Amino acid sequence: MIHELPFLGRTKDVYIAQGIEEYAGRLRHYTTLSLKILKEHGKTRKRGGEPGVQEGEMLLKSVPAGAFIVALDAGGGQLSSEGFAGLIGDWEQRGVRQVSYLIGGPCGHSPEVLRRADLLLSLSKMTFTHDMVRLLLLEQIYRAYTIKAGEKYHK
Repeated sequence: MIHELPFLGRTKDVYIAQGIEEYAGRLRHYTTLSLKILKEHGKTRKRGGEPGVQEGEMLLKSVPAGAFIVALDAGGGQLSSEGFAGLIGDWEQRGVRQVSYLIGGPCGHSPEVLRRADLLLSLSKMTFTHDMVRLLLLEQIYRAYTIKAGEKYHK
């Protein structure tokens, strides 16, 4: 299975970028990972327009045909780490070849991204920066694979 994370712009904080590199490296032992940096084009919200419409268009264009889309959204369901590991296992058993995780910008996801998503997932009821969500999501994907493998990392 390929886990794809298209990022809107570069990770700004060096320590977060280092954490992303660390977990990306660890994950490659278990699965295929694709991190894409999408170029931001200035302001992505028109005055009076829907939140994140241009960002949403960029994210959706980056998703390969047939990919399962997970949109990270505050209104999404929350899972335990074990539940997330089980979900990844279910996807693998169902033959899902690619999962694209979409992280919205500061205005959240556009209605189109939310409509197209196969799953809305919330990491927490708390609010995190866009960059922190990248790191937290990668850590949870890594944790899921260590749970599936019965390794000590999870404990």
